[in-house]
Amino acid sequence: MRNRRLGKTGPEVSELGLGAMGMSDLYGPADETESIATIHAALDGGVTLIDTGDFYGMGHNEMLIGRALQDRNRDDVVISVKFGAQRSPAGQWLGYDASPNGVKTALAYSLRRLRTDHIDIYRPARLDPNVPIEDTIGAIAEMVEAGYVRHIGLSEVGADTIRRANAVHPIADLQIEYSLISRGIEQDILPTLRELGIGLTAYGVLSRGLLSGHWSQDRTTLTTDFRTHNPRFQGENLAHNLTLVEALRQIADRKSVSVAQIAIAWVLSRGEDIVPLVGARRRDRLAESLGALDVDLSKEDLDVIEQTVPIDAAAGDRYAPAQMQTLDSER
Repeated sequence: MRNRRLGKTGPEVSELGLGAMGMSDLYGPADETESIATIHAALDGGVTLIDTGDFYGMGHNEMLIGRALQDRNRDDVVISVKFGAQRSPAGQWLGYDASPNGVKTALAYSLRRLRTDHIDIYRPARLDPNVPIEDTIGAIAEMVEAGYVRHIGLSEVGADTIRRANAVHPIADLQIEYSLISRGIEQDILPTLRELGIGLTAYGVLSRGLLSGHWSQDRTTLTTDFRTHNPRFQGENLAHNLTLVEALRQIADRKSVSVAQIAIAWVLSRGEDIVPLVGARRRDRLAESLGALDVDLSKEDLDVIEQTVPIDAAAGDRYAPAQMQTLDSER
């Protein structure tokens, strides 16, 4: 697997990264033994970037990754951590804390849970409306200076915030949703990243399973599954979006690959500065995702894909209304 550099100042990482959120939270139950085996399979398959958040399972995801990496060479892995989201013992979302003291406190706990002395990329999960981004980045920069953090990232922020943050300290990458049916960043955010030499780690490349080719209209989800409340998985929206998936399946079938592989390969084709994160929770799904690296999309293929699933083709927002209001990237 080839490497890509995350922006001008970021680390070199594998072409695909592993997003570990689903192993602990938001997508229903997961098997810990299989989760650790999947992390090991990813590392053995050449994946070097592992992404988590300190609020995924209220620390569980970091502890899981810490256990998975205990017998591995720490220098072979790039760990990306999001922080700032506040949750109750019942899992309710309470807001964000990206204050300077919040930065340092959250970092201290993450280092302990991950069993490491440093985090490679540290980023606020969202813009804290009560704290200037300059203060947040300044506090992380102090942790870079102290050796606890290697690089600074951002998540789900808009072009103006990216510029302000980068003026305080070089930003390695922005983590944000990007897929065939979530292309809003192409207007302002992606050009800003490229102007400033900042990389992009793209999450949601399969739109939370919608573009996996494995979803169906009659599939049921538990109330603890984030998708139960996601607009794109509701009623007529879901029916419409699945028609897009079936149209994409015809293209995939002609190339003898899966729908998921087409969707991931499309994101890979968008530029050498983009690293897709795949949220596989099982080894078979991971193997399918890694297969996207072998999918060669010609210009004609790309034209057909974008004609089949044009910009704004999806029905429904990518988050529920309350969550959309927290996204600086949508303003």
